[in-house]
Amino acid sequence: MREIKFSKAILEATDQCMASDPSVFIIGLGVPDPGGIFGTTVGLQEKYGEDRVMDMPLSENCMTGIITGASLNGFRPILTHQRVEFALLSIDQIVNQAAKWYYMNAGQQNVPIVIRLVIGRGWGQGSQHAQSLESWFGHIPGLKVVMPANPYDAKGLLISAVEDDNPVIFLEHRWLHNLVDDVPMERFNVPIGKARVAREGKDITLVAHSYMVLEALRCAEILAEHNISTEVVDLRTIKPLDLETILDSVSKTKRLVVADNGWIHFGVSAEIISLVTENIFDQLICAPLRIGMNDSPSPSTRSLANYYYERASDIAQKLIEMFKLELDVNDIFPKTNLPLDIPDPSFKGPF
Repeated sequence: MREIKFSKAILEATDQCMASDPSVFIIGLGVPDPGGIFGTTVGLQEKYGEDRVMDMPLSENCMTGIITGASLNGFRPILTHQRVEFALLSIDQIVNQAAKWYYMNAGQQNVPIVIRLVIGRGWGQGSQHAQSLESWFGHIPGLKVVMPANPYDAKGLLISAVEDDNPVIFLEHRWLHNLVDDVPMERFNVPIGKARVAREGKDITLVAHSYMVLEALRCAEILAEHNISTEVVDLRTIKPLDLETILDSVSKTKRLVVADNGWIHFGVSAEIISLVTENIFDQLICAPLRIGMNDSPSPSTRSLANYYYERASDIAQKLIEMFKLELDVNDIFPKTNLPLDIPDPSFKGPF
């Protein structure tokens, strides 16, 4: 184990997959650039050559079709986009070709592709570049959707995604790229479809994914000082969803709050609450709650962003209301001068 950044974990996973399997290649706009997509592809072209580490033209739908065809001919491509919105130009190839090929061919042909998509806010993003669209992809049969929240899972899940025999959508929040954690040097797998209990508790279950796991853990840490024991479940994978881990936790705590990474309407939080109420409604002692972005496009100005994005204090407010505690969120959470479009002082911009 040694501490490395989230971005380094993705780079290391890619490097190790390419070193062990010559059928793996990576392609995407900016892949060979000096910045290397937040540092996740730096040095790969120098090591593996232009035939396996490639830039691409502004033709997303075409390139997705090309990697789908390559996968049907023995390759394991990784396609990466610097923003999730760029992939919208290739939805036909993703949804109508890659996701359905295995089914339409009765399991005789596989499409082992990974599509890396960067999500999340940050100054300069605005309405068209700060969206979190995991629920879109999760709705499509044939697609797996993973969203790591820490460097360890970033490496292990990406390796599992590359080794998977069918399409995997790999969503990484740009606010996580500078996150540091312990990660093994050797190659390892984190199973797709298995959540983790990031913090154990007994009073309430708080389910989150991607960047919101960090906010959930901050909330749980502070509320522990006020005798609220919060169990935090990190989904890791949106599709397939690890319902068993969620139900086990809620069966223990009897309460549920879901912190969504995207909009709350028709999203991941809605699906989780529906599944919990369908399966163990009689065990709940109060109505589940969800928190996420309201039904509005993402703002680009800081004055609006500070009222748009949810944080640990907003989650805590829901829990305080649920437990009917006489606590003021403004009193128990530390003040910060950082606006909600900057994760930490090291953040240098959306690229």
